[in-house]
This record gives sequence, C-alpha cells and structure tokens, in this order.
Amino acid sequence: MKIATRFSHSIPKLVCLDDGVQDGLLIKENQESTNDAGGKCVSAKLTTSTLKIGAYGLTNNGIAFTGYPVVGFHNRLQASGTCLDCLEDARITACPWDHRVKGLFVHQTAFSISLSKVKGFIEDVQGLVVLEPRALCVLDLYNGILMRYVTTSNAYLGKQEDALDFDITYYRSKDPMSPRLFEDFLEEIEQLAFFKYRALPHWGKNKNVAFIGAINKYKNVDKFLQVKQSYDQLGLFSSEWTNQVLGLKDGLPIVKEGCALERLCICSQDIHCAPKKGYFCRPGRIFKDARVCTRLSSP
Repeated sequence: MKIATRFSHSIPKLVCLDDGVQDGLLIKENQESTNDAGGKCVSAKLTTSTLKIGAYGLTNNGIAFTGYPVVGFHNRLQASGTCLDCLEDARITACPWDHRVKGLFVHQTAFSISLSKVKGFIEDVQGLVVLEPRALCVLDLYNGILMRYVTTSNAYLGKQEDALDFDITYYRSKDPMSPRLFEDFLEEIEQLAFFKYRALPHWGKNKNVAFIGAINKYKNVDKFLQVKQSYDQLGLFSSEWTNQVLGLKDGLPIVKEGCALERLCICSQDIHCAPKKGYFCRPGRIFKDARVCTRLSSP
C-alpha cells in the first residue's frame, strides 16, 4: 500500500481522457466482477509506478520535472489539470470526471484523527494488510491513502485537536447493489476510524455511516447551533440532510436491502449486504465491534 503526501508549488497536469483510459476503466470493472485481486494489484503497481516516474504531474519550470525539491509560487499551482482545455472533439477527449463519458466513478472516505490516537489507527490498518496483502491494492489505483497534517481550530465545528487527515478514494460500481472487491476491509477501515478512534468526518467526502454520532464529537456544537439559528431563523440554508448530520433530525442511517454496500447503514443483517452474491454481514477482523459485508462464497 502506498501512502503519499504532496506539498509542492508547481503545475500538476491531468491529461485528457482517451480511449486507452476508458479501456482501463473497463478492465477495473471486469476485475471487480470476476474478483480478480491479482489483476487489481498488477494494475495498481502500474498506476503508482507511472505516477511516481511522472512526479505526480509536478514540474520544476512549468514544462518538465527535473528532480526534487519542487518549489515555486503558490499562484503557479494548478489543481484541475489541462483536461479542462481539451478539444471539442465529440468527447473523444474529456476530463475523467465528465459525466458524459465513461470516466471515474468512485467513493471517497475522508476524516481526521487526533495525533494522540493516530498511531493506533495506522497500526490497525497495517494489521489488516498483513491479513490480506492484496486488500488495499484497490486504493493504489487511485493514488493510495493521502495524508496531511491539520492544526486545532477555534471554529465551533473545526478540528478539536492537532490531527492527521486521511483521504481515501476507491472503486464504486454504478449498480448500488453490487459489492466491491474486499468490501469488508474498506468498511472496517471506515468503522475503525469513526467509532474506535473517534475521527472527525470531512463534511463533503463521506456518506451516512461517517456522520452517525459525529456531531457529539464537537465540544462547541451548542454554540454553533445558536449562531446557526440567529443567522438562519427561517431555515433557508438548511435541509433534511443538514438537520440529520447536525443531530437535529432522525433518519441518518437508511436501513434497507443492500444499504451497507452504499454506506447508508452499518449492516446488522445479511440482507444489508449482498447474500445472493456471497457477501454476508460479519464482525471485523481487527475491530470486532465493526459489522462489515464479507465475501464468504462465490454466488
């Protein structure tokens, strides 16, 4: 498993999506459907090696990468990449996230764990890798686990302590009822973070499970709600979702068939996973309090 950080001030570039990239996406889908863990790891090694050789798109002079360190002015940092300027060519080339093409389709889990607890979390994740070294190849396909340090904030819903941020991106099927390869490992990492190590969720990069009980982790939530009420007395900037996340309304976990596959709930019954496809609700491997969708047999 690759863990990467990036601090440089240069111009990372993302190339336009072409037929070769789309073929790569089809390969990922085929690997998922056939439970091809070995193929995933081969593809992951190719991805990380390519990114490393290309210095993750960083350049020393705006044109080429000649070696580390890469330094420069912050106004020269380009985040989205040159794919925004792709030609109008009937979408033969387009940004990977363009919904009009068969591009990226992923889930994200992002959270921060206080520095006083983060060592234990990392060791638990390493323990999962020892149990099945191929399990996290699915993350290397999307640049591994990105980490960065963040400091304590005096914002009411800011970081409560100095912490380490984790950003995890992984494959998601377009069919919400299709489980992912090593579904249980990714679910256990999520539950380890949020429930054993009381991670704070990223407000925009998670689904329902990450926000269960999250608001109780903020010591100044009452002050935040007072300010919220004073500025938005009519609730114009609120919704059913924000009220659920802030603990003002029930209904955050959505319990139904297959709900754990989409991280809408934590499974408590097999039907919350995909028993017809061989995935059943079972305890975690390291974190026994976790409940995850584990593949026990072929469908």
